[in-house]
Amino acid sequence: MSNVTTLQIYRGDNESGEMVEYQVPRNPGMVVLDAVHKVQSIHSPDLAVRWNCKAGKCGSCSAEVNGKPKLMCMDRLNKYPDDATISIRPMKTFPIVKDLVCDVSWNYEVNKKIPAFKIRKGERKYYQYEADRVQEFRKCIECFLCQNVCHVLREHQLKDEFCGPRFLVRVAGLEMHPLDTEDRSELLKNELGVGLCNITKCCTEVCPESIAITDNAIIPLKERVVDRFFDPLGWIARKLFKKT
Repeated sequence: MSNVTTLQIYRGDNESGEMVEYQVPRNPGMVVLDAVHKVQSIHSPDLAVRWNCKAGKCGSCSAEVNGKPKLMCMDRLNKYPDDATISIRPMKTFPIVKDLVCDVSWNYEVNKKIPAFKIRKGERKYYQYEADRVQEFRKCIECFLCQNVCHVLREHQLKDEFCGPRFLVRVAGLEMHPLDTEDRSELLKNELGVGLCNITKCCTEVCPESIAITDNAIIPLKERVVDRFFDPLGWIARKLFKKT
């Protein structure tokens, strides 16, 4: 086994940059983030990289490793051939601040649009299966890998029209909670753009928490919007009974 790992890391900002090659010693148990820290220690202390927990729970060290969106702290070097060159780039969907650090502040602006939990009055009992259904969505660590691979955001840059899978997960966690009474269907249709999702499941594939984003969050939300705004029988019933 080779004791040296070759990395190609993006160096630059949103205006210009290049891939720079580094070689660092490879030790047993190392992950890609360890190798990046080695580059900082040995070659380039000004290399910018965001990280925090180094345990796959903070979502800070998201990047594209050999073209695949990953958490660098969970990607072990022994998965790659000894003679392989590992390419590390920042997430493509967001503006680059410097090197591997992206500006993800747009996500937090989107989050402000979503009405908070509104608890129902009266009895507050519910079944365990109802709790389990929404608990899955609470696992999100906001790594934004799902946002990064979403074609609507990545290729079409429709950030003004579509919130992305991460925030459809958040809405699902609220809408499907048995004690929540807020109606977010109009927001989903008009501002969050749930109809723009084309169900490719790429967001589900990259989720480090294995959340079934497409099947359990996005599709049920699409169905709610369709029932509310595009079902002719439902429209007639609301008109007859004067319901909104």
